[in-house]
Amino acid sequence: MDFATLTGKIAGIIWSNALVYLCLGAGVYFSLLMKFPQLRLFKDMITQLFDRKNSANGVSSFQSFAMALGGRVGIGNIAGVATAIYFGGPGAIFWMWVIAFLGAGAAYIESALAQVWKQEIAGEYRGGPAYYIEKGLKNKPFAILFAIATILATGFTGSGVQAFNIADSTKNAFGISPIITGIIVSAIFGFAIFGGIKRVGKVAEYAVPFMATAYILLAFVILFINIKEVPAIFALIFSSAFNLNAAFGAVFGNAIMWGVKRGAYSNEAGQGTGAQAAGTAEVSHPAKQGLVQAFSVYVDTLLVCTATAIMIISTGSYNIAHPNGGFIIENLPGVEAGTAFAQEAINSFIPGLGSPFVAIAVFFFAITTMLAFGVYTESNVAYLFKNNKNFPTIAIVVKVLLVISIFFGTIRSSSTAWNLADIGVGTLAWLNLIAIILLTKPGIATLRDYEEQKKMGLDPVFIPERCGIKDAELWTEITEKNYPDQLAALKEKVGDLK
Repeated sequence: MDFATLTGKIAGIIWSNALVYLCLGAGVYFSLLMKFPQLRLFKDMITQLFDRKNSANGVSSFQSFAMALGGRVGIGNIAGVATAIYFGGPGAIFWMWVIAFLGAGAAYIESALAQVWKQEIAGEYRGGPAYYIEKGLKNKPFAILFAIATILATGFTGSGVQAFNIADSTKNAFGISPIITGIIVSAIFGFAIFGGIKRVGKVAEYAVPFMATAYILLAFVILFINIKEVPAIFALIFSSAFNLNAAFGAVFGNAIMWGVKRGAYSNEAGQGTGAQAAGTAEVSHPAKQGLVQAFSVYVDTLLVCTATAIMIISTGSYNIAHPNGGFIIENLPGVEAGTAFAQEAINSFIPGLGSPFVAIAVFFFAITTMLAFGVYTESNVAYLFKNNKNFPTIAIVVKVLLVISIFFGTIRSSSTAWNLADIGVGTLAWLNLIAIILLTKPGIATLRDYEEQKKMGLDPVFIPERCGIKDAELWTEITEKNYPDQLAALKEKVGDLK
């Protein structure tokens, strides 16, 4: 057995149905315990999103949202949706929506916990699973394992795969040499990452809304042109999702499995990646960032993934494989699932536009994902070496290595690289979901405290002792320095803050 086959089998085991059920189960578990804040507090998600306050140590809520969304929105939002339709039919899209709705609960917990136990390292806030596993679970070996897995999965495997997809799509659309693309992409990445979290946040703040808005707008233009088909499109999605359409009965089980699997893979809720962006934010209360990151899951799946689905289904630009071989529907003979479905959908709207538009979309989707991965890698390097006097030098070396790996990623890739990326991300999901389930109590305590203060008419400020949370000493400094008025208002209402 060669290495590519071996890694493929390992990836298949990690991303088995068990992980799908764990992602789904965690979403249900947290949503029920918190009484579905993704519905009750939707208004708060929006208001907290546009809090532009930052500090010398942290980025704004919107910038951390943009970084996390840049990590969530990637080539999976194009190729992943097409794959879900190919194996599960149109009904798979409904189940992607379900996992996004439920996954928002898990996204809240991990992001709030990242804020609770964030640390200031070299003048910047850092947080995420490694930090809350050590502080919350008192398990340093577990935390070190997660940190190492993140560095390998996001920094040196995932980023290279994203870089290859930029180079490959650019070559196919415009005939540009991968070497030229590699130089350009590496330079952009290096410019942002060497500027620190602040610069990455700034780049994400402008690039992510632009790319997502342009992509969604094109989808809605195509939908508007096919406006008469809208009722039929949604009827097709819902009937297929609940096995009410005999034509897709053979893939009913696949609709659920592929919808949940691709949805979980795309929105990353509960996998710990978005939590690392959340830990960089300057906020007065962890719940604020938890709500913001829950909303980012909605944007990833309910908007961007749905935009891809609308383009593909409304134009009939898809094939659906029969589980026993052959096709249930073959509208595109010889075309395999992937970005080709989206390209054909756009070409049916404006012939010749599909390939260049998708190439541009892949460029923005992938490069913002790489920037997010760069932040995640830095945060975990910071965790591992925060007490090492040579940390500044180590951080620079890691950034140089990231730039080099991205350049080489544009000129070479293989199925092995994809398999290693899947293994890495899947491992993160297993480790983090177990951790946040074990940390249910402090996670839910942050939401309860936030809602209690809102009922008092206050702008919530976080006092760890009020939530029964220990080892979060940084918050004493944060609240006294950055939020004295909110701290005074809370003290006036409740007296003793302990």
